[in-house]
Amino acid sequence: MRWHKRLLVAGVAGVLALTASACAGGQVRGAGGTPQPQASGGTPAAAQANDRTFVYVPNLDVVTDWDPATSYSNEIVALSNIYEGLTRYNSETREAEPRLATEWTSSEDGKTWTFKLRQGVKFHSGATMDAEAAKKAIERTIEKKGGAAYIWDPVDKIEAVDAATLEFTLKYAAPLDLIASSGYAAWIYDVDAVDADGESTAGTGPYTIDSWQKGKETELTLKAFEGYWGGWKPEQYKKVAFRVTPEITTAWQLLQRGEVDYVQRLNPQLFQQAQSTDGVQTTESPSFQNLLVLFNTADGPTRDPKVRQALQLAIDYDGLVAALEGSAQKASGLVPEGLLGHTPGMEPKQDLARAQELLAEAGYGPDNPELTLSLTYAQGDDDQKLLVTLLSSALKQLNITLQARPMTWAAQWDLGKKQGQDILVMYWYPDYPDAYSWFLNVFRSTDEPQLNLSYLKNADIDAAIDKLPELTATDKSAASDGYRDLQKKIIEEQAAVAVPYVQKYQRALSANVRGYVDNPAYPNVVFFYDLTLAS
Repeated sequence: MRWHKRLLVAGVAGVLALTASACAGGQVRGAGGTPQPQASGGTPAAAQANDRTFVYVPNLDVVTDWDPATSYSNEIVALSNIYEGLTRYNSETREAEPRLATEWTSSEDGKTWTFKLRQGVKFHSGATMDAEAAKKAIERTIEKKGGAAYIWDPVDKIEAVDAATLEFTLKYAAPLDLIASSGYAAWIYDVDAVDADGESTAGTGPYTIDSWQKGKETELTLKAFEGYWGGWKPEQYKKVAFRVTPEITTAWQLLQRGEVDYVQRLNPQLFQQAQSTDGVQTTESPSFQNLLVLFNTADGPTRDPKVRQALQLAIDYDGLVAALEGSAQKASGLVPEGLLGHTPGMEPKQDLARAQELLAEAGYGPDNPELTLSLTYAQGDDDQKLLVTLLSSALKQLNITLQARPMTWAAQWDLGKKQGQDILVMYWYPDYPDAYSWFLNVFRSTDEPQLNLSYLKNADIDAAIDKLPELTATDKSAASDGYRDLQKKIIEEQAAVAVPYVQKYQRALSANVRGYVDNPAYPNVVFFYDLTLAS
């Protein structure tokens, strides 16, 4: 979930823009690619019907916004099963795959993209999904200017060439196949079925809403859309329920009793127990979500880069990752492994002796007056609390007192926009699988702070960030070099941020569930259609 950005930060509206690794100019993508959902018919006669309800246990409210144009929060876990985009990202192949589009081409300059649409697809409303309908959905999302609609900023115009062909003309080169795979703002929906309040459930996905009871423990249930273009096999789950369970220990007990099928995260101790529990299976995989420790570059003691560098060196990175017992892995730069721009060899290390030298040069440290710094972090997040505890202890040795305040994201973000702290801790992950998100949203200069909460203002860095979309769409090697250089400037030269770890997903499921694959591009989403009940 957008933990501390949106599902960590429910409801942040239109930030800036992202981009991702594109297909090379002139190539045809999607044709003859990965296997598609199986059409109805041809199912073995021996297959047994699955009458079970798959029960997913989230720890927060499931739906905060039903509008597929503006949704930008927890509801990704449900809406990703109700709606589909033109493409879907495959984290194993690291490419976009066909969904509502079966293939696509891009021009050599990366500014013209043509998508061929799947035929015979119906919306839940009964209307036909064709190029005109897809065009209207994307244009409405752009016009609403909410949520992650900014992902379409490169688009100049969209044309429905014919019923099966959608053509995009871009203002600047961008990897539209990856943009179209976004977990937010890329869904295709029946615009004519959107009601006066902006609510719509007329997608093309395999499930529709059965019931929604806001505030109830079982908040949302889904049922199979019998007209789904991919067809249905008897052993697939046709019923899904989301049972809100804030306490991890309670979720674990429900799983053990067979009352639920999927727990999105256990603490390290419970995860270890789950690995040896009968009737339970576990999965573990790296995410695209990392922890950022942002330093105030504009005001206060941390305005001095030597102080910021000292703070970077004071963090016990190895101790923190060890204490998290497998639920995190040490970061190397800003970009997690699996995304274009990941740079090995940038793993940070604690060095208190060097930190003390830098503080002394800045007029602080054990032989100088005590320095007091303020820090805000996420209320209720034990991992961030552990970071704060370890950092406070280390800084005490350097004659620095850390005044740490746990806060809700809304309160933390409001204070951050007022430059009300020296250090701000938050998570970040991209809306679609591309590293551009970290640089544009978090480190590009802004007149008024939004998510640039280190308040970094550097014209050279801004210019380098602005080059990334075109490079990513036309020259991946150059884009990779650009990401590497930017990370060195932001982390090492400017010392605007420390990146302690990348979160690892540790899931627990019922042992009789087959087909689950974690996809970090869609955090905490279970694609229920891909699952079957073991016979």
